[in-house]
Amino acid sequence: MRIIRYDDAGTTRWGVIDPDGTVRAATGDPFTELVPGEPVGGDVRLRAPVVPSKIVCVGRNYADHAAEFGNPVPKEPLIFLKPPSSIVGPDDEVVYPSLSGRLDPEAELVVVIGRTARRVKEEDALSVVFGYTIGNDVTARDIQKSDPQWTRGKGFDTFCPLGPWVDTAFDPSDVRVTCTVNDELRQDGRTTDFLFGIPELIAYVSAFSTLEPGDVIMTGTPPGVRSVRPGDTMTVAVEGLGELRNPVVAEQP
Repeated sequence: MRIIRYDDAGTTRWGVIDPDGTVRAATGDPFTELVPGEPVGGDVRLRAPVVPSKIVCVGRNYADHAAEFGNPVPKEPLIFLKPPSSIVGPDDEVVYPSLSGRLDPEAELVVVIGRTARRVKEEDALSVVFGYTIGNDVTARDIQKSDPQWTRGKGFDTFCPLGPWVDTAFDPSDVRVTCTVNDELRQDGRTTDFLFGIPELIAYVSAFSTLEPGDVIMTGTPPGVRSVRPGDTMTVAVEGLGELRNPVVAEQP
């Protein structure tokens, strides 16, 4: 099932997308019981498909990405957080902040947690996964490098596009992850290149922080990171899962 959130006369509602592309309204809650209903007429504006209490991110989970910035490969998962206020959805604008001189997109596969998880064993970790979506860990690179912690460089409003849906049947074990800017392919990797796999990440994170339904883990970005400017369009794609597009705009005074 592909689960979405969409606008309906100013209200955000749950829905599903059928294999033929038909959008259906849904009742209930995806983490308990979601019941698809009638087709939705007209154009549908998608929103971020989840509203997490926390966005857990993994740095340098591809060896080649660590190398391109001259960083060592971590010996254990390198974890940081983005604030929920950074979330935007498909086709929403990403604002290039006036405080930054370099803005980088980072293409990522995103794990969506389906039930409360605390101290989950690695062998049981996939049982707490609800599904998968696509994310863009937008980064003010100059600020990330200047600050002793990454919160500011990673946490501006609009710096966490998610979408377009959550796929509950997706198999992430060997898929391509890319970022294209306008028509130029920038990032290109596969989930088989992860330094730390999804079960290991869930076990590691849940050992110190309780994961709640709807929380997300962004699994890291492949090599090829380069900057964008206002006017560019970023497209993050995960093979078999879909595409997430977002335009870059300059911050207004």
